[in-house]
Amino acid sequence: MAIHHGRGATQNAESTRFHLPVREDDGDWLDDAEIVDGPASKLRSTVTEETSRSIISFNQSPDIGFDRSINAYRGCEHGCIYCFARPSHAYHDLSPGLDFETKLFAKPKAAEILRNTFAKAQYQPRPIAMGTNTDPYQPIERTYRITRQILETCLDARHPVTITTKSDRVLRDLDLLSELAARKLTAVAISVTSLDPKLSGLLEPRAASPAKRLAALGKLAEAGIPTHCSIAPVIPSITDEFMEAIIRQAGVMGVKSAGWIPVRLPFEVAPLFKDWLEEHFPQRKEKVMAIIRSMRDGRDNDPDFYSRMKAQGVWADLFRTRFQLACRKAGLDGNPRFHLDCTQFRKPGPKGQMWLF
Repeated sequence: MAIHHGRGATQNAESTRFHLPVREDDGDWLDDAEIVDGPASKLRSTVTEETSRSIISFNQSPDIGFDRSINAYRGCEHGCIYCFARPSHAYHDLSPGLDFETKLFAKPKAAEILRNTFAKAQYQPRPIAMGTNTDPYQPIERTYRITRQILETCLDARHPVTITTKSDRVLRDLDLLSELAARKLTAVAISVTSLDPKLSGLLEPRAASPAKRLAALGKLAEAGIPTHCSIAPVIPSITDEFMEAIIRQAGVMGVKSAGWIPVRLPFEVAPLFKDWLEEHFPQRKEKVMAIIRSMRDGRDNDPDFYSRMKAQGVWADLFRTRFQLACRKAGLDGNPRFHLDCTQFRKPGPKGQMWLF
């Protein structure tokens, strides 16, 4: 199996749910073949711009604390091998494997569509979640700046918005986030899965290093922005050993809350993750999967409402107890609720103009 250095998935896994054909790597996929500890290939990321009629996705899930979200990008170059969003690429007849992290989609008119949505007479504000599917601060945000434009639109309309990311690139929008936070309109969560940069480089090859994420948490907290450390996902026998240390360091950085979510392996993610284990941790593969199944009622994944975001069994109880004790010692709230203000919402001003602050 060829290893694509700097990528999370080891292959383009087959998906037949949406007539995705079986693929093989060929010359159309490769760019500047390299030899790094053996045969390897460097895959070039491509970005397709797309326009849609709507930008807000609504949900009625009982498992999550928001009813609407925005994803400025499809696919994610961070390449996190465990990403539960990978199967969404199958809707494009693309693979949840390498395609997900190399064949990206951007929505450059997202802010304009959002402004038009806010202007509709029937629109009622509730917090918009960003980063729930793909990362709003993945590398291509550096060029497209779509996330920043969305934040500008939310600030103009006084609309609450939350962010979840694995990137310290969020600090580039500290000016906007500070203004939003001053009006109780935002909160930011940064996911930290380990404290080992080498391990993170395998799990999340193009995300920021753990040290940079923790430093970003500290700078956000120092700026007065409600900040949350998300230990997600917790992978047994791979990343769980870092739980207490992450919480302790988050507390030192001034973060006030933390949370954890056990790893989820929906649809095509499970075989991709197993291949990743076989490549990088073959001696632990069976143990890791056995513990995951023990927390998921004997399955690789639990897709059911009410239980899919949680876990059960002795291992889940152990992780839960460890998390609670660590939060108590660090002075962090392990069950946070960010109360954002929807009462300030106002319809956007004329297109191309900002309200006077």
